[in-house]
Amino acid sequence: MAIIIRADSDEVSITSVASIIKNGGVVAYPTETFYGLGADPVNEKAVEKIYAIKGRGFDKPIPIIIGSPDDLPRFVVDTSPLASILMAQFWPGGLTLLFNASKSIPERLTGGTGKVGIRLSSHPTATLLAQKMLGAITTTSANRSGGPECTSAGQVLSALGDSIDAVIDGGKTVGGMGSTIVDATLDPPVVIREGVIPSSLIFGAIKLSAET
Repeated sequence: MAIIIRADSDEVSITSVASIIKNGGVVAYPTETFYGLGADPVNEKAVEKIYAIKGRGFDKPIPIIIGSPDDLPRFVVDTSPLASILMAQFWPGGLTLLFNASKSIPERLTGGTGKVGIRLSSHPTATLLAQKMLGAITTTSANRSGGPECTSAGQVLSALGDSIDAVIDGGKTVGGMGSTIVDATLDPPVVIREGVIPSSLIFGAIKLSAET
């Protein structure tokens, strides 16, 4: 059964969770929407563990959370002007942007698309964990594929407790909708999944920038 770490524990405890991830483990942690599964995004075997835990097809990419905008160049080939507009407007927050992945990103993580989904979370625990991981952790909902998303550590334990190494208990998350996913490699960008940030706000920000 997964061990439980409180999100308000001292920084040493969060560092210990990061050590689990660095050693190839998988942990669950709170985000601004649901609980997510965190693994080292450049460790292909760890990424494959997440696919196995979720029962997810390898054709479905797994996004990542970065610890800071400064970490972005490590994981992407380039950043388009449109992506820069959206990052400035909606990061940190519930917006996942698709970029052309750098060679440091395993093909498994991209689902063979060559693109990686990235966001800067507004949840302090998710951000701190990414920082402790030297820049990034995976972020996919902590549930079996097709099952309900989890909004508490207890729900995660019930769904995945025998499959993961640890859960950071950050209390109940807001749930509702997941992050909005936008392909920022295209012009105009394409909304892949509607989420907490309405597409009207996405395109409104782009239009406003073009007018100024």
